[in-house]
Amino acid sequence: MLTAENYFDRENQEKYFSVSQFKAFEKCEAAAMAEIRGEYEPEKTVSMLVGSYVDAHFEGTLDIFRAKNPDIFTIKGELRSNFKQAEDIIQRLERDELFMEYMSGQSQVIMTGELFGYPWKIKMDSYHPGKMIVDMKIVKDFQPMWVEGEGKIPFIEAWGYDLQGAAYQAIEKNGLPFYIAAATKEKVTDLEIFNIPQENMDIALKIVEAKIDRFADIKAGLIEPIRCGHCDYCKQAKKLSEPVPYTEVYRYE
Repeated sequence: MLTAENYFDRENQEKYFSVSQFKAFEKCEAAAMAEIRGEYEPEKTVSMLVGSYVDAHFEGTLDIFRAKNPDIFTIKGELRSNFKQAEDIIQRLERDELFMEYMSGQSQVIMTGELFGYPWKIKMDSYHPGKMIVDMKIVKDFQPMWVEGEGKIPFIEAWGYDLQGAAYQAIEKNGLPFYIAAATKEKVTDLEIFNIPQENMDIALKIVEAKIDRFADIKAGLIEPIRCGHCDYCKQAKKLSEPVPYTEVYRYE
């Protein structure tokens, strides 16, 4: 049985797909597999930890988060400036009645199910049975983001939140609307409840369907994962074999 304690265990990472794992495969198949095997752990940036700090508060696990991340404190035991900002974000969100209403559902509800023939796991930030699913995101800002091959697109799509909504909805099985309760890390925190239209989630689900068989075959060891060639994992595992034209340096920009 999946619990909060074993949700990220290697055994369950191997057994189940998740939204974050699927997106990792999209970015770099080799890095995704190395992470599943326990051979590689992506760096936890300060920006990511700020978001995790706010998440932990709403999950009711902030004391545990603080204990596991002592570097967020100074030698004097005070929160570093980035995490003081996280406290400011929390206070801002708690002043907004609508935001708190959307975040008032059942917290961190875990479900498993089958999607396109493969086992998946989800963990919903705020689950309102029969009404809606809400996930909280702490982001840089709400501006469109540049994505290679697509240009500037809404940050919701750039981060794959439409795909997340599609997977959560499919596993929950009741066709509930999906919302992103978002706040920014700007000097003055912005906040919003974003509705992701059903048609966007339907399109995202088709993308999952088109790619999942290959990713499953990679996990099963039936085919070799492809290296993207430019992520941190690929750079640290890189082995030179021959000189390359200098113009190749720019092939990913």
